[in-house]
Amino acid sequence: MLPFFQPVMQTPLYMRAIASLLLFLASISGLSAEAPRPNIILIMADDMGWSDIGCYGAIHIQTPNIDRMASEGMLFTQFYNNAKCTTTRASLLTGLYPRKGGRGQELISQDMITLGEGMRLAGYATGLSGKWHNGSGESHRPFERGFDEAYGLWDGCCNFFDPSIPDPKFKGGRIRKFGHNLDLITEFPDDYFTTDAFTDHAIATIRAHVAAGKPFLHYIPYTAPHYPIHAKPEDIAKYKGKFSEGWDVLRAARRARQIEMELIDPEVWPEPEREPKVGSWEEAKSIGEEWQNLRMEAYAAMVDNMDQNIGRVLDLLDELKIADNTMIMFLSDNGACAETPGGNDVEHVPGPKEFYSHVGPGWAYAQNTPLRRYKANCHEGGVATPFVIRWPAAIAPGMKTDAVGHIIDFLPTFLDVAGVEYPSEHNGEELLPVEGLSLRPLLEGRPEDQAAPEKLFWNWSGTKAVRQGDWKVVAEKNKWSLYDLSKDRTETQDLAAEYPERLAAMKRDWEGWAQLTGVSKK
Repeated sequence: MLPFFQPVMQTPLYMRAIASLLLFLASISGLSAEAPRPNIILIMADDMGWSDIGCYGAIHIQTPNIDRMASEGMLFTQFYNNAKCTTTRASLLTGLYPRKGGRGQELISQDMITLGEGMRLAGYATGLSGKWHNGSGESHRPFERGFDEAYGLWDGCCNFFDPSIPDPKFKGGRIRKFGHNLDLITEFPDDYFTTDAFTDHAIATIRAHVAAGKPFLHYIPYTAPHYPIHAKPEDIAKYKGKFSEGWDVLRAARRARQIEMELIDPEVWPEPEREPKVGSWEEAKSIGEEWQNLRMEAYAAMVDNMDQNIGRVLDLLDELKIADNTMIMFLSDNGACAETPGGNDVEHVPGPKEFYSHVGPGWAYAQNTPLRRYKANCHEGGVATPFVIRWPAAIAPGMKTDAVGHIIDFLPTFLDVAGVEYPSEHNGEELLPVEGLSLRPLLEGRPEDQAAPEKLFWNWSGTKAVRQGDWKVVAEKNKWSLYDLSKDRTETQDLAAEYPERLAAMKRDWEGWAQLTGVSKK
């Protein structure tokens, strides 16, 4: 490509018209004239439920910026993660299923490349602002794995107002590692808040990359709304009293909204039974009604604040006049979290930095409407993710797709739009072959050319699953169930007894995959 064209395409409208004319003249003269490669921004929430944003049916929570991305781009109804923080991050970064059963902090080995390394090979500037959670030891930090500029939490979760505050004893009492490139950070200003700080760094880095004239990849894995539930008082105040009717009423309202939006078909998405961990709202209020309400109010404030910061990124793209050819996307790393570190202790007030609170299974049940189960489980409530992507140069506004996709598809997609192939080796190491598929045909309006995954696999802490076409098998404590997702996306009708041969074949598929990836050593 002639070096003149790419910077011109990022200038005002009249200059872009001139560039278009030059490209046309080049094409009829027999010269190669390629479109400029897109910038890429990948934003991920932490432990956010499937229905916690407006475009997926949220009631009350204000997410106008994520909703704008959906209305101006494409929304997926069948996109998947790995059900857990570490395993999702490993797969998202490498285009591979997690190895070793997803155990251990350092899941990205030298026979894999990361998004940063792959896009750097493609000539992109690369940056990360947020949660890494794939190793904090030497040679495993993001600055050493392909990111030119990296700032954030190398660990799993931390205090949002002051990351130097150690976890409470019931979480092990550790101080989480926080860094900027190769340097650890141990002191933070009084007005610090992680979601804001991650965005500050992302904006500064994107500005620098654009000024340098290079296409860029920037990865923004927020820690919101993962526990501890920390939020600013002014954000919490927006939601005072909004959830006082409890989680059953909230789930019913969200489901009704999803049906009204035609996001779900009630015939295909029947309402499953209430989760076993979830008690009645009346019983929950007896522990402390104000505390129960505040848990969801503060959680909503965390999602709201994250959306405000995403709005800052969208404004930056408009300011720099690069919005049209920037692929910006948003997803969650797993389903809503039902964990209860520290138990239901009303002394831990949701919101302020002095306390360490959580939402618990009741509110997580509503956050995951209309799906079954939660984070760390391989039912749809654990592995299905809300995913929206805006790329005005390629994607028409208001698109919705039922195509099946997975986080292992990001690396091959990004390399594809960058115009390079996945390498066979890197730094003298032979690489594992990429396991995801490029989504480029789908994004560019050619769904007929989009390859579908033959099978998808999951494993975490005793739960297992395989999806093949519309069929899915799930195991909990080695009890296997079979579902037809084309008729029962919410996994309410176990068909294992009716189709024992299909169940047995898909179990064998999982066992072969488990041996290949190191889940099983048999």
